[in-house]
Amino acid sequence: MRDDAAAGSRLLRALRTPGTGAPGRHARLAAIGARAPSPLLLLLPGLMMLHAAAESPWGLPVVADHPASLAKVVMAELANLKLNNEPWPGGTHSLHYHYLFLSEPGPRLPQFLAVGYVDDQPFIQFDSQEDKARPQAPWMEAVGSQYWETETQKQRAWARLQQVEMWRVMGYHNQSAGTHSTQRMFGCEIHDDGTSSSFWHFGYDGQDHLTLDLETLSWVSAQPVALQTKRRWEMERCYAEYDKVYLEGLCLSSLRRYLELGRHSLTRREAPTVKVTRKVAQDGRARLKCWALGFYPRDISLSWWLGEEALVQDTEYVETRPCGDGTYQTWAALDVPEGKESSYSCLVEHSSLNDTLTVGWEPSSPQVPVTMGVLTSLVAILLGIGILVLAKKCWQARNKDSYQQAQVIVE
Repeated sequence: MRDDAAAGSRLLRALRTPGTGAPGRHARLAAIGARAPSPLLLLLPGLMMLHAAAESPWGLPVVADHPASLAKVVMAELANLKLNNEPWPGGTHSLHYHYLFLSEPGPRLPQFLAVGYVDDQPFIQFDSQEDKARPQAPWMEAVGSQYWETETQKQRAWARLQQVEMWRVMGYHNQSAGTHSTQRMFGCEIHDDGTSSSFWHFGYDGQDHLTLDLETLSWVSAQPVALQTKRRWEMERCYAEYDKVYLEGLCLSSLRRYLELGRHSLTRREAPTVKVTRKVAQDGRARLKCWALGFYPRDISLSWWLGEEALVQDTEYVETRPCGDGTYQTWAALDVPEGKESSYSCLVEHSSLNDTLTVGWEPSSPQVPVTMGVLTSLVAILLGIGILVLAKKCWQARNKDSYQQAQVIVE
């Protein structure tokens, strides 16, 4: 442990040592890495980012399954990096990372896939087949090559870690073959009122395995077999402390930086298109559905009202979903007595709207029912018009013949 901590300290000192440029810094890192214990090699991508974390976007380096003393060194360095006290853009914004590892991928599937999201929009992706971190948003293409090189090295380290976790969890389930997957999801979120939240989940075969409780710094197991992973991860509390420091500090700082890079796309405002539809059920009731389409950002409030009373308990809500064009859609439904639809109103609140939007159901123009009598009248009218047109043509033809006969007599 002492040797690992000393090696970690040498790495951090090397990053702060003035040099003549990137090649010199990389040479120093290579030399230190050659003398350091092998677990340190997985930490190099993350440590290379520490010296510029305040100015550049930053992701989480790998420390899990490494010596606890080394995790403590990196955690202390993170704690010393201060966040800027600049105002946040309005609305709720988030930074999430999703990692997926497959035990037996198909011919066209990568074994490891990592995707980063800002406000549910992918901005970075790495897969083990291409073996390179790539931008997924136009505003990320302006980031320098050093960022992508660092992200590539870091995701390669995460791929190796996910593979080790896959083998261990498969062993806990007494599985030695077959297609299985591990998922690691973590991120942070800043809310409209200035508060923040964060999460860290580890899953197996699409089911929750462990979740980090950031208040108690304990790992919550979702199923009995996960207790083995829980006991192993809790042998060193510093790993959970390290995750907490990242999620509540540098994750938010990175989110701010990404919002600056994609401010024209991520901080824009697009008002929703709102309409109310109606469908009559067989029980004599009508279902009113309030639709909000094509809005951005994601946060929106839809509520049904009867006069001054909010009908929260009687309203059915659906989760807000992407439209596929960078905007979102959602709806809220309410069952009402047929014939009373006009008494209800849908209130919509969104950051793009200056005031609350109130919309109700508007019946279409009434249509005259087509009966047999109406059809008979229409046929009679059309027949009469046809007779008049035919009579007019005959009269014109007869007058023409009379004129031609008179002309012959005169000649």
